[in-house]
Parts: sequence; C-alpha cells; structure tokens
Amino acid sequence: MTSAHHDHHGSDGHAGHSHGVSVDADRRWLAIALTLITTFMAAEVVIGILAQSLALISDAAHMLTDAVSIVLALIAMRLAARPARGGFTYGLKRAEILSAQANGLTLLLLGAWLAYEAVRRLIDPPEVEGGLVFGTALAGIVVNIAAAWCISKANRSSLNVEGAYQHILNDLFAFIGTAIAGLIVLLTGFARADAIATLVVVALMFKAGYGLVRESGRIFLEAAPAHLDPDDIGDQLVAHPSVSEVHDLHVWTITSGQPALSAHVLVEPVADCHTVRRDLEKILQSDHEITHTTLQVDHAPSEVLKVRTGAAYDDGSHCEAPHGPVHRDEPHAH
Repeated sequence: MTSAHHDHHGSDGHAGHSHGVSVDADRRWLAIALTLITTFMAAEVVIGILAQSLALISDAAHMLTDAVSIVLALIAMRLAARPARGGFTYGLKRAEILSAQANGLTLLLLGAWLAYEAVRRLIDPPEVEGGLVFGTALAGIVVNIAAAWCISKANRSSLNVEGAYQHILNDLFAFIGTAIAGLIVLLTGFARADAIATLVVVALMFKAGYGLVRESGRIFLEAAPAHLDPDDIGDQLVAHPSVSEVHDLHVWTITSGQPALSAHVLVEPVADCHTVRRDLEKILQSDHEITHTTLQVDHAPSEVLKVRTGAAYDDGSHCEAPHGPVHRDEPHAH
C-alpha cells in the first residue's frame, strides 16, 4: 500500500510571515525607502566629488547598491507572487533568492574596488574638505535611519527583503564612520582618516555580502535550512511505533521561510499508511515548522522486518537508487 501526500503553502508568495505584513505593504515601505535613498545619493555624489572624499563617494556607491537591491526586491516580489504554471512548478519564488545573491555579489565586488582605492589614498592622500564630509555624513545618517526603519516594517523573514535591509544597515554604519572621519579631518587635518573610514565601510560590505551569498547559495544547492538537521528529523520520524524505516529523506528550501521535505517511509504490515502519514506530518509541522511535505508511505517488505530479528539485510534492496542514510529505530550510521 502506498500513501503519498503533498501539503502546500498558499500561493501568495508570502507564506511564513511572522507578523502578517502583506505584499502590498512590503512594496509600499520599500518604495518609500527607495525614494529616500536615490534622492540623497544623487546629492552625495556631487558633494563627494567637490570635497574630494573617497569615503563620501564610497557611501554613495554603497547607496547605489542599496537602491539596486530594493529595485530587485520589488521585482522579485512581483515575480514570486505569480502562480505556478507550465514548467515552473514552484512558480517564480526563487526569484527573490536570485535577488539576494545579486545583492551579496554587488557588495563583494564594490567592496573590492573601494578597498583598492582606499589603499591608494592611504599612500598618497588628497586634500579632503572635512566640513563638507562631516555635514553630508550627518545628513546621510538621518536618511539611512529613515530608510532602515521603512524596510524594518516589511517582511524581514524574506532573504530578499533582508538583503535590502542589510545593505541599508551597513550604509548607516558607514555614514557614522564617515562622519567621524570628516570630523577628524576638520579638526586635525589628518586626510588619511577618509581612506581609513572607507576601509571600515569595506569590511562591513564584505561581511554582509558574504552572508547573503552563503545563505542564497545554500538554497540554490538544495541544502537543508541551517536550523534543521535531516539526521535528527529522520531519527525522530523512525521513532514512531509503526515506522520500520525512513530513507530517501530530503530537506530543502523553496524560498525564504518555506522549507520542504520528502521521504520514503516503510511501516509495519498491520499499520494504516494514511494514519501514520498524518502522524508524521503533525510531527514535522509542530516540531520543525515544515508544512510542505511529500511522504511516500509503504508497508515494509519482509527484508526490512528481518532487521529487527537480527537477519542480514542489504540496505536499499527494496529501493532501486536510494539517496542518503537509512534511518531505523536502532543504532545506525549517519
């Protein structure tokens, strides 16, 4: 007897919101943040050139990536909301992960260029207008606090929105560093403070960029979510009184906040496959918050049952191409 069952999230592309923010609300908050950032960025580029401040120009470049990240987030939201059709059986929910990876890569590439420029200026520092740098950086702090607040009102459980938020948060820290550098230049004339502030910005960019690329990369490589251990889940499922074995267990992420699981479950001959499947789905939902599941539940062949009596058994003889470890309610290798 076989019982395969599929549980689905809703199709609004926004399942997993912990605080009930709607897609439209997300878009509105992101659009406000985008307006604030692009307006200030244009002014900052002009002032940075006039003040000969690499720190201001690097902040403006960072703000450009902020703006791009928000535009990508808005596009990805619209794509992710489209229903599944044709060959795209999950719809376009992964569009937001593409967006997050693009955000991370732009931070890393831009950070590398700014690091080169900062080192060059440490060796041969130009004259920097400390007053302009200080004043502009203070204004930038205010703008970034407002933008960060706007994005914090959106759904940050989305890796896509979190990517945009990290961009702006890093920019806020960067402006604080730039303001300090501008004040040092203004009070002491130490022009290298501008390049040092730029290197601090670069360190923040590398940290945020690496985090986004790593997390989005895990999703693209179909790795289990970092907070879920497939081996522990398999052991928990096979501990059910009617389950003899669990194999071909896969845990992955469809998109942010949407983990999925599939497995082949073998149960005792007297057990009801549908009842066991429902029990296991309740365990997965209550203990691991996995609601998108596909469980193939079969009665165990005699070879599997012989394991409990000590008879020899060749793992996988009942399954043509098994994947991953076989879980049984006994000591076993992971």
